Amino acid sequence: MTQIDPKALIATGQRTIALEAACVEALVTRIDHSFTSACELMLACQGRIVVTGMGKSGHIANKIAATLASTGTPAFFVHPGEASHGDMGMITSKDVVLALSNSGSTAEILTILPLIKRMHAPLVSMTGVPSSVLAQNADAHLDVSVADEACPHGLAPTSSTTAALAMGDALAIAMLEARGFSAEDFAISHPGGALGRRLLLKVEDIMHSGEHVPQVSASTSLKEALLVITEKKLGMTAIVDANNQLLGIFTDGDLRRTLDNGTDIHTAIVRDVMTSHCKTIRPDVLAAEALAIMEEDKINALVVTDTNNHPVGALNMHDLLRAGVI
Repeated sequence: MTQIDPKALIATGQRTIALEAACVEALVTRIDHSFTSACELMLACQGRIVVTGMGKSGHIANKIAATLASTGTPAFFVHPGEASHGDMGMITSKDVVLALSNSGSTAEILTILPLIKRMHAPLVSMTGVPSSVLAQNADAHLDVSVADEACPHGLAPTSSTTAALAMGDALAIAMLEARGFSAEDFAISHPGGALGRRLLLKVEDIMHSGEHVPQVSASTSLKEALLVITEKKLGMTAIVDANNQLLGIFTDGDLRRTLDNGTDIHTAIVRDVMTSHCKTIRPDVLAAEALAIMEEDKINALVVTDTNNHPVGALNMHDLLRAGVI
């Protein structure tokens, strides 16, 4: 059984992180006119960014394609080996090809290089050898060379793939900002994610409406109001006047305060114990704003009103939790 030396493991891990961090730091000075040229080609693309790479570079290329696509630059990954067996049909002259190869001489990529040039699709290369065939034939070349791989044998792609990934992120974010891509745009491409829910979901999408809205008139007895609160299960009820204008709210918290004051709940009228001038929200407001109001005012429910101050819905913290806004 191999003996484990915890100190050696920690030292190796720290050395790996430090070495790869230094390789990424070295890329900063290479963000120059070549980087600008690559961005300009990709921003002018009328089709999509086709990202390709073989082996570990292929895994990085796949991730870069996904990052580009989620940040406003339509992109997809094409395996270079499959491209020479039919998938070249996925690439058009309106596309821009982003090819990753640490050596710049990956056979599968060089095989399709003449086809890319023949269709006049702009080519951006990302290699560790600026003098390589791929780099020299590119319309824009990004130098991602590293001094050393983190692998002690210098064989496993480690620092080189980290550098390529960082350069890909730099491209994606530069174009994101150039396009004015907003958080709302990001949410549209991530509707199932937490950010999508926070930025796209509105109050009207999750509020209780119609007969499910707890609501009583101002002259209702407190006892009857409590029955409505229990029935609707939102921990509150809206209080309205004869014209259905919102006057206030009565919540579980109001009930505790009423009991603390010694009020007889059997004889009290709800208008005498309700909270007037309560917080409300419009149905077309983002659900995230409802959460912000509840957290700031330390309340658990809100009445949703229209522009005429008529209650049209209600929601509580549990609704926001179920919707994934929290």
